[in-house]
Amino acid sequence: MAHVSVPMYWRTIPQRYRLVGHKCKACGAINFPPKGVCKGCLTSSDFEEIQLQGLGRVHTFTLIGAGGAPPEFAEQEKAGGSYPVAIVELDEGPKVIGQMADVSPKDVRIGMRVRAELRRIYSEEGVIRYGFKFVPAEGA
Repeated sequence: MAHVSVPMYWRTIPQRYRLVGHKCKACGAINFPPKGVCKGCLTSSDFEEIQLQGLGRVHTFTLIGAGGAPPEFAEQEKAGGSYPVAIVELDEGPKVIGQMADVSPKDVRIGMRVRAELRRIYSEEGVIRYGFKFVPAEGA
């Protein structure tokens, strides 16, 4: 993972903390994280903010471990071993990547219903970085 400066991190807090995306006024595509030009029609830059619910399904996943973790996650790897990272297709359409939490790596499945929760991700430059992780969605 590339270094993210504190000012750059602060600018992305709405996406990281509240899953705020953009809906294209021209074609209706949901863009998350927000982009300068719509990834759906590739022409419009006219958006309205939209609050994503954070519910979706595991599209695919992998296990990170045994030296495969980026430096900022090495501490987590040492403490708990390998951990799952998933690409989740949100109910609103966008696919997003995030760590899985509160589930054994052996229990993660493609198609599994999950929901995003605000969690501690890592610390860098003396700042705790928060963002979303995905957890199994109860009864969904």
